[in-house]
Order: sequence, then structure tokens, then C-alpha cells
Amino acid sequence: VLVRIVWGFIGTRYARFSDFVYRPSTVLGYAREMLSGKPRHYLGHNPLGGMMVLALLVSLLATSMTGLAMQQTGEGAGIFASVSAAVPDLVAPAMADDDDEDRRDRKRNKRHNDKDEVWEELHEFFANLTLLLVALHIAGVIIGSLAHRENLARAMFTGCKRV
Repeated sequence: VLVRIVWGFIGTRYARFSDFVYRPSTVLGYAREMLSGKPRHYLGHNPLGGMMVLALLVSLLATSMTGLAMQQTGEGAGIFASVSAAVPDLVAPAMADDDDEDRRDRKRNKRHNDKDEVWEELHEFFANLTLLLVALHIAGVIIGSLAHRENLARAMFTGCKRV
């Protein structure tokens, strides 16, 4: 994901974000064109495709980060350990201290388990979102290929579209 983000700034013309990040009004206009059956042709990513690239990158990055945080919360070590321990406190309710040592230990363990659960739920959400986005992306490639009478799947591998 990080390599693709860097490539989005220094890569080839049609791989750069500057080539396919469009205003929301342009994306909506293109969606209307697709629904009308007369979409404008783009040599690079069309506005919906560009939006999908960004959505997939954000979702994959969130899946990766929550997975690392989830792992490091359980192990209590790693570069995200302090962040992964702190963030769920903002989401999960804080536990009050108790004078009874056993109760405090139980609460600490519950709080630790709550943190693990928060990261696990976030990770699962982003993993499922990524799967949904992949399915929508495949559907978009098929619809775009049919609408423009070109093989977009081949173009993804070769980097060349037929005009």
C-alpha cells in the first residue's frame, strides 16, 4: 500500500494521483453519464475508477494498521503498541479503580480484552469493507469495459488502452 501511495506521486503519468483525483461534482457527473449510457472516455482512470483507487488504498491502509495495532495490543510490544493501547480508551468505556486487588486485576484484564476487541472489530470492519470495494471495482471494470468497448482488465496489466 505504501509503495502504491509513493507511486501515486512519482509514478508514470496515468498512475499519478494528479491524473485521476477528481472533484466530487466530476465524479457524480460521470456517474450520471454512465447511467445515461453515454459516458465520456478517459485515457487514464475515469472519475469513478479514480475514486475507487483512493477508497481501496484508504481501506487497505486501515485494515493493515488495525491489524498491526490488534497484534501489538496483545503482545504489548512494537511500534504501534502505545497507540494501540491508547486509542481503544477513546472508544471503550474507562474502568474505575477499585480497592480490592482481585477486582482491579479482573478489571485490568477486562480492559485489555476490551481493547483487543475494539481493534478486532475495527480490523474486521475494514477487511469486509475492502472485500466490498474489490467486488464493486470488478463490477465497475466489467461495466466500463462494456460501455467503452475496451478491455480494461488487460489495460491494468499492460498499461495500454486502445483509443
